[in-house]
Amino acid sequence: MNLVAHDVIIRPIITEKSNRQMEHNKYAFEVHPKANKVLIRQAVEEVFKVKVESVNTIKVRSKPKRLGVFLGRSRSWKKAIVTLAAGERIKFFEGASA
Repeated sequence: MNLVAHDVIIRPIITEKSNRQMEHNKYAFEVHPKANKVLIRQAVEEVFKVKVESVNTIKVRSKPKRLGVFLGRSRSWKKAIVTLAAGERIKFFEGASA
């Protein structure tokens, strides 16, 4: 698969839970659905210039949604929880957690 690092990482996930995980050097990203753990590791290391210790991935399934009489589904997507080596930080997230 020929994905560039910026194609693999779609967006960071900033929630209360992900902010708590940052204290343990874990960062959450929405990633390309076909990206594997090796590609995700390489992309994070290249974009943020950090050392990645491990990568965990989760496929988030779509949920049924309703707007009035119209039925539909939310989109399904892939999430990656990236654990960084001790002492590493992603400065992009530091402003968001303040």
